[in-house]
Amino acid sequence: MESAPESGFPWPEGYRAAVAVTFDMDAESVMLAADPTLADRPSLMSHQRYGPVTGVPRLLRILADRDVRATFFIPGHSAERYPDAVAAILAAGHEVAHHGYLHENLVGASEADERRYLELGLKALDKVAGARPAGYRAPWWETTPRTLELLAEYGFAYDSSLFDRDIPYRIVTPTYSLVEIPVSWALDDWEKYAFWPGVTGSGVIEPPSAVLANWWEEVQAHEAEGGCCVLTMHPFLSGRPARARALDALLDRILERPGLWVATMGEIAGRLVM
Repeated sequence: MESAPESGFPWPEGYRAAVAVTFDMDAESVMLAADPTLADRPSLMSHQRYGPVTGVPRLLRILADRDVRATFFIPGHSAERYPDAVAAILAAGHEVAHHGYLHENLVGASEADERRYLELGLKALDKVAGARPAGYRAPWWETTPRTLELLAEYGFAYDSSLFDRDIPYRIVTPTYSLVEIPVSWALDDWEKYAFWPGVTGSGVIEPPSAVLANWWEEVQAHEAEGGCCVLTMHPFLSGRPARARALDALLDRILERPGLWVATMGEIAGRLVM
């Protein structure tokens, strides 16, 4: 038997909505993709390096304490640069998914370039993680008109780059079929915490307590609607002490709600391929 909340989505029996805890382990890749000359700024590179070096171990401890499995979207460059972090993520039982190679922005990319980014990312994850990912998240959440068809061609089961619904859905065309798990900028920690002078952010960095309150409102609303609340975080941002503590508190609140299914993106996508 399956529950049927207002959304009509087939959540597992006893659940009315879902929460996915996801992390984009961008590290230096997101900055280098934007401007390769940023490699000559050691302080900025250290800011990004914080993610796999310090943030990931702290986040893995928090997840382990609550027996929560997350999905880590990892650019191939980050996987190659930080294989120990990838190994720790896998050893803890978390899902690893594709996030480009060097966090390339696909806007204006040719089909040949887009294929190359996919293949480089797959090759890196295969080499470092020893597995072919089922899921994909476009860097910057920017896709092209051909992205989803390419994902299906390369054997991906789901994408998480679009914004048009509160629940996962299957996209079926004459040439491909793929599950989409939609996202929201309101649930992305980049908009809350990211800042580097002259590089990114407005300079207004929100306190973790405000982010906790904001995201808890979002979770409650998704639960009421029978939706899928996808938390998107970056270890170099949410892995820092006070922010990790806020995530800790948020997870405690989520786990107290018996109607919320906390699952990996792969598990959620699996509800539409049963």
